[in-house]
Order: sequence, then C-alpha cells, then structure tokens
Amino acid sequence: MKNVLLLGANSDVGKALAKVYAQSGYTLTLASRSTTELQQFVAQNNLEATVLFFDATDLDSHVAFYEQLPEKPSVVVCAFGYLGDNLLANTSEKERNTILTTNFNGAVSILSIAVEAMKKQGKGIIIGISSVAGDRGKGSTVYYGAAKAGFTAYLSGLRNQLAHQNIHVMSVIPGYISSKMIAHLSTPSFLTSSPEHVAQQIYKAQQRKSNVIYVSAIWRLVMCVIKIIPEFIFKKLKL
Repeated sequence: MKNVLLLGANSDVGKALAKVYAQSGYTLTLASRSTTELQQFVAQNNLEATVLFFDATDLDSHVAFYEQLPEKPSVVVCAFGYLGDNLLANTSEKERNTILTTNFNGAVSILSIAVEAMKKQGKGIIIGISSVAGDRGKGSTVYYGAAKAGFTAYLSGLRNQLAHQNIHVMSVIPGYISSKMIAHLSTPSFLTSSPEHVAQQIYKAQQRKSNVIYVSAIWRLVMCVIKIIPEFIFKKLKL
C-alpha cells in the first residue's frame, strides 16, 4: 500500500503535494495545526484523506502522534516551516525559539520517530523541505537560515546513515515559493516557483530517488556564486 504522511499539509506546498499524491494513488494522511482549514480543503477537492492535528513545536506530543496513525506511512514529507520575524527574534527569546524549534528541533524530532518506524518496516522514504537560506547565513534571516542549515545537515547525515537500510532520504531546496509564507515580500518572478511546480518536482524526484534537488536550476547557480564570495566581502553585503 502506498501511503504518505504530509506534515505541514496546510502549507501551500503541502496542499499541492496532497493533490499530486492523491492523483498518483497514494493514501493520504494530512497533518497540521489548522485542521479545520485542512478539512475544508479535503472536501473542496474531493480527496480521501485522514486529517490529524500536529504541532511541530510540541516535541513531547510527537511519539503519541506517530503511534496513533491509522497506518504507518511509506513516505513522510516534512513540509512545515516558519520564517518568523528576524528583527523581533534579535530581542525576543520566544520568537527565536519558535523559529528554531519549528524549522529544526521539531522537524528532527518527528522525522527521527518516523525513521525508527521505517527501520522496523524495512523500507521507507523521508522527504525534507529545507531552504536556500540554509546554504549560507545572511543578516536578514539569521535564525531561520541557521535552523534550515541544521536541517539540511541533518538530512544529509540521515541519508548517509540509512543508505544501506532501504530508507531513502531526499533533501528539497526550493528557493522562493509564491506562498503565504513570503506573501509580504516582493520576489523576482524568475526566482519564484508556484507551489504546484514545487510539488510536481518533488514527486518526480522521489520517483528518481534523487538525493538533493534544487527545485529551480537557477537557484543552484545562484547559491554556488553566493557560497564562493569571500567572507570579508560577504559580511559587508546587505542580504
């Protein structure tokens, strides 16, 4: 049975992925803090899905959440994230912790639980949606970038650890997505992907068993350039 657990399914990419997986014959389990909105989405799109409450920041609830799943998934996608307010996080411990816990601790917590279950099943696929912000830290996204850098490294380490255990780990680096997360920002159209495009690319890459994908090839080039800028120059840039 092909079944997928979408964590952060109320995100724009999460919803687009739900449609892609449904069209591909997967059984859907959609998890988010916004279950009412998710249930409306399921009804409006005539999807068959189990909708569950999940809070990435409530680490103590993760084991119980996974144990109560109607069936253990063959694919787990971590699609949640929180950009947060970088300026506020400079002075607010609460905002810093929310950014760091959502994007790193919460993701590592639930995926580690999923991995242990997959080891017992003898197979599985983990897909983590990280960010170009994790490729090199910049002043405008200090905490978000740090958390995503950690998440990218975690996925890489997990992929190495599980390479001989029939569990595939895929890292997704999408760049800008025209979604509610960055709705307040003005981003160049040639660097911005639609949630539908991201979802299609993720599913195609899963079928190929890709290890790391940049959703748009141009972002791989952009980040290659950014990463080779000498630090004494980079630190002076307003990024």
